[in-house]
Amino acid sequence: MGGRSGRNASGPAAAQVLILVDSSVWIAHLRGHRTSSTAKLEAEARRQPLLIGDLIVLEVLQGARNEEDAARIERALRRYSVVPLLSAELASRAARNYRTLRGRGITIRKTADIIIGTFCIENHHVLLHDDKDFVPMQKHLGLVVA
Repeated sequence: MGGRSGRNASGPAAAQVLILVDSSVWIAHLRGHRTSSTAKLEAEARRQPLLIGDLIVLEVLQGARNEEDAARIERALRRYSVVPLLSAELASRAARNYRTLRGRGITIRKTADIIIGTFCIENHHVLLHDDKDFVPMQKHLGLVVA
């Protein structure tokens, strides 16, 4: 896992660093694809609690073939902690991050990805993904990935 230098992880006020799993990994996992990201998902699910964002649930459920499939997928996803990814404050920070990357000539294709990346950065969570849009966030914004 990627570490965080300079971050004090001791004491009662230290927040637990959790892994947020992106829809790119969930979709591959649900389709039965074996990738390094799905292997990490399976390993980490046995080791620690995982997070899934509300927007990620939306992205995954949009791809369901029918209502029965959607219900089965939703039950599976809700075994994990589902968290809201966007607040008024985070919206402003995500927009700032988008502009920062755009100023470097990088365009993030999906608004959800800049929200997900910013959520992880601001809350000191690690992101498990299989999506090239997160690479510049890791390089230029300090996103920590699994």
